Amino acid sequence: MTSTAASCLLFLTMKSLDEAELCFPELLNSSCRKAMRPHFVSMLTYILLSSISLLTVTLNLLVIISISHFKQLHTPTNLLLLSLAVSDFFVGLLMCFQILLIDGCWFFGDIMCVLYTVLSFIITSASVGTMVLISVDRYVAICDPLHYPNKVTQNIVKICVCLSWICSASLQTLLLKDNMEQPGRYNSCFGECVVVIDYSAGRANLFWTFFGPVTVIIVLYMRVFVVAVFQARAMRSHTAAFPLKSSVNVTAKKSELKAARTLGVVIVVFLVCLCPYYCISLTGQDTLINPSSATFIICLFYFNSCLNPVIYAFFYPWFRKSIKLIVTLKILQPGSCEMNIL
Repeated sequence: MTSTAASCLLFLTMKSLDEAELCFPELLNSSCRKAMRPHFVSMLTYILLSSISLLTVTLNLLVIISISHFKQLHTPTNLLLLSLAVSDFFVGLLMCFQILLIDGCWFFGDIMCVLYTVLSFIITSASVGTMVLISVDRYVAICDPLHYPNKVTQNIVKICVCLSWICSASLQTLLLKDNMEQPGRYNSCFGECVVVIDYSAGRANLFWTFFGPVTVIIVLYMRVFVVAVFQARAMRSHTAAFPLKSSVNVTAKKSELKAARTLGVVIVVFLVCLCPYYCISLTGQDTLINPSSATFIICLFYFNSCLNPVIYAFFYPWFRKSIKLIVTLKILQPGSCEMNIL
């Protein structure tokens, strides 16, 4: 009797443990199991992703309000920053789903799974496209400053930004077409969110939406760097030769060089944060890395969207001033959009 009771107790205990490890304990035979990770790694991931999500949404919302509200900030370059802030804002919102996926369980159904994946792909692709446009903007501003006002206007930038988002949406929708037609077709159990992309199409998409644009960005900014160094030396020589002369052109060039430096920092941070994720995706070694490394790469990927507003706050006085006006609710006053914040 004692042996039988012990066996029953052991069976019930193991059964309860198995049910606790299931995404849907009521579906014993068809539920997925939760990912087995060290408690410390899970808690650290929860805390990091939650903090990054909250900061990303808040800071990028401040950027969106600032550039949208104040008319002085309606410049071609700032419109590109607005597009980047919009994509980063949605990244922060989508991180909520990533946080819920830490245990490896998806509770929102097959349609939401595909929709979440499609939106993630579109937003990331649009961010890369915006980075390319920023590089082109700085290239023209530094390397062809005389024609910059005519070549880069607000209307042209708006059209380019819209085309970037439309192309991203079209390409990623086409890439995930099969998954959208039959949501959940690749799931092996309840609680899974699996999206399968054809190997060749996936590799082509990686080169088309990341490695190709990154190559363009690096080439353009190398050219910008060379020209910027040359112009900086020329301005120093001009100032040394004519110390009492005040030149509007020199001031304008300094402003453009400062913008190029700031946006160069944004691009470098972007590459540092996203390259590890895309390199692992390209090699297909994502299943071989340990949970701690995977957590670091995921947090680094999302942290980029949080860092951009921090960079603006550090380099742009107008952003710091606009934050004060937003936080103190002075933007609600009549005519606040006409305020001088530059």
